Formats: sequence, C-alpha cells, structure tokens
Amino acid sequence: MALKITDACVNCDVCEPVCPNRAIAMGPEYYTIDPARCTECVGHHDEPQCVAVCPVECIVPDALHSESRAQLEAKYRVLTGDPERIA
Repeated sequence: MALKITDACVNCDVCEPVCPNRAIAMGPEYYTIDPARCTECVGHHDEPQCVAVCPVECIVPDALHSESRAQLEAKYRVLTGDPERIA
C-alpha cells in the first residue's frame, strides 16, 4: 500500500531527501507522496524511510492505493529498471 502525508505535516523537509524513489514532493500546502512511485521502500530498506524520520508521525498508509508486498516489489523493479533484484 502506498503511503500518504496528512495535513498534520509541518513541512520540516526531512522526508523528501530520504525517499529512494523520489515519490515525495512539496504540494500546494504540505508534502505529498506520489502513489505511482511509492513502494514503502520495498527493495531499498526494511522500513519506509519517510515514516522513520517524520517527527510528527503524519505519514500513514493510503487506503485508496492498497498494494500487496508482491505488487510493491513489482513496482520497485519497474522504477529501478531491474527485473530481478529485490534487496
């Protein structure tokens, strides 16, 4: 399942640089996560890095973009161009 940033975001700028898929960008009012690029760090890390660094805990699962681990792995392979590798 992709993640989303809630309106509790304080725009502290710590989540965007840790996203390996470049899924996080500044939105009109606060940071947003592109569900087409979010793999919850599957293939890169053991846990979502944005969640790990967020000081206000405003990054939550996005129920509108529910995906299984297998789907996240497939998305990772497409984004990285690597048909075989999953870390």
